[in-house]
Amino acid sequence: MKIGRIALVVTTVLATWSAPSAAQTKGPSHGLSTFGDLKYRSDFKHFEYVNPSAPKGGEIKLSSVGGFDNLNPFILKGEAEDYATLPFETLMEGSGDEPDAMYGLIAKTVEVASDRSYALFTLRSEARFHDGTQVTAEDVIWSFETVRTNGHPRFRLTYRDIEKAEVVGKDQVKFIFKPGENRDLPLIAAGTPVLSKVFFAANEFGKTTLAPVLGSGPYQVEKVEAGRSITYRRTANYWGKDLPVNVGRHNFERIHVDYYRDRDVAIEGFKSYDYDFREEFTSKTWATGYDLPAVKKGQVVLGTLRDERPSGTQAWFLNLRRDKFKDVRVREAFAYAFDFEWTNKNLFYGLYGRTKSVFENTDLAARDMPGESERALLEPFRDTLPADLFSKPITFPTTDGSGNNRDNLRRSASLLKEAGWLVKDAKLKNAKGELLEVEFLTFEPASARAYAPFVKSLERLGVVVHIRVVDSAQYRKRVEEYDFDITSARFVMSLTPGSEQRNMWGSESADVPGSYNLAGIKNPAIDALIEKLVAAKDRDALTAAARALDRVILANYYLIPQWFKGTHNIAYWNKFGFQAVKPKYAPGYPDTWWFDEKKAAALAAARAASD
Repeated sequence: MKIGRIALVVTTVLATWSAPSAAQTKGPSHGLSTFGDLKYRSDFKHFEYVNPSAPKGGEIKLSSVGGFDNLNPFILKGEAEDYATLPFETLMEGSGDEPDAMYGLIAKTVEVASDRSYALFTLRSEARFHDGTQVTAEDVIWSFETVRTNGHPRFRLTYRDIEKAEVVGKDQVKFIFKPGENRDLPLIAAGTPVLSKVFFAANEFGKTTLAPVLGSGPYQVEKVEAGRSITYRRTANYWGKDLPVNVGRHNFERIHVDYYRDRDVAIEGFKSYDYDFREEFTSKTWATGYDLPAVKKGQVVLGTLRDERPSGTQAWFLNLRRDKFKDVRVREAFAYAFDFEWTNKNLFYGLYGRTKSVFENTDLAARDMPGESERALLEPFRDTLPADLFSKPITFPTTDGSGNNRDNLRRSASLLKEAGWLVKDAKLKNAKGELLEVEFLTFEPASARAYAPFVKSLERLGVVVHIRVVDSAQYRKRVEEYDFDITSARFVMSLTPGSEQRNMWGSESADVPGSYNLAGIKNPAIDALIEKLVAAKDRDALTAAARALDRVILANYYLIPQWFKGTHNIAYWNKFGFQAVKPKYAPGYPDTWWFDEKKAAALAAARAASD
């Protein structure tokens, strides 16, 4: 759960390009949308899902698992604090009830060339950093160049198709794009984080820090206990508080975050009233852990909210940088060893559905036979794709949930034998006598419970399996350096996926430290389909490209899909107010919630009476 968000998207382009000097613009606009449709007009006062009269004040206490040693979220070094983007702003801000729109924040307007060869942003003269200095066009240029050159390696992929950015006049910045059908590039430019050039002239950008970094956003760092807790305080006289994109938001005076070693310890902290709000991600805890007197008395409120966002990809990622996973038959064998039905029934209380797509919970998922448009995209790669991809829908091994997984394990054993792994002395070995040995890497001890049935099935096949639990800092470092066999991750997808997909599945990202391409995929068909996805000019073309991409990823067993639920399970101490209807594509909390003084007083009195 994050409150602040710095847009990190990546794109590529395909078609011809006209020189910026020859391009025409459509005139200044208050917002951007991938396919041009904006819900809110230029005179809108606030988003529909906020309470414009929400009171300001009070505190919300949150939790996180792990630790942190860095307040600069734009670099690879260190372990960034989970809410570290709160003090920072981008040129434009996303809407929670539209799939692909952004509206003016630091930039009051944007002009996009009719051929999308550039985007021209006009800055607000009132935009200020926390020290009172004006946000200038020079700051925007410096931020763009610095982040893409010296920032987290993912930024280099993000901005690869932006040729340059330049100052135009006193308060305008032009982002010039490389040749192509630049569908997403204006929004990528609009998501550029804006930092202070002067501040970083005196402070090294690439160095981890626990000192507050100068920003311009609605919150500032007030207090830090390294690795243990952090407190953000609402910016006094925040320059953007009355902007339409901000009205009714950022209502808490303070946001305090405590860090816990693991989820089991964190839930005990919530029960003890050490923090106020919690989204529950563990099915067992949600089913059995909230039978509390405070719930029965109404002091703690439990809620289940519909999640209309893409559930995305939650899976075990098999690291193809390891020789043992280069053979697709080995990867498929592992997929057959996972008994989701038994796991969901016995460990997850039946709360989950099986993830069956990298675009789960959307119409972009490849469910049935490939349609005509999909087949046209796949046909050039027929010789390199699995033979039945054109003739069968994407399916996953299933069981009856009884725990008797013999048929699937026989299939696993057959595949492993075909791949050259034979059982000797109850262990799988190859022709060189090497063991088939794998390590599951995690930073959460509770994960071992969910992994255990899968591990047991693999061991029955003769695989030597280890579950390695490390601290959060070591886990992050190992994953960023791809030092793992198998790890679990969840990536939430955009409603309008674009070239951020290259960062997840593209060949170019496979060797970039810290990319999201955990599996190390290098597949020309996937690269080409990502290009088609980015170049899609309408929703139908986007859907066809996404489904084709989905099929190729899943058919190659680069990952073993896990589980998802289309809801948010939340628990909170009853002292907050919020709108009855949440934004369609965002959870709404705690961004649009507020501190309710009457509820807080009643809660305090009730707790005092029960002590």
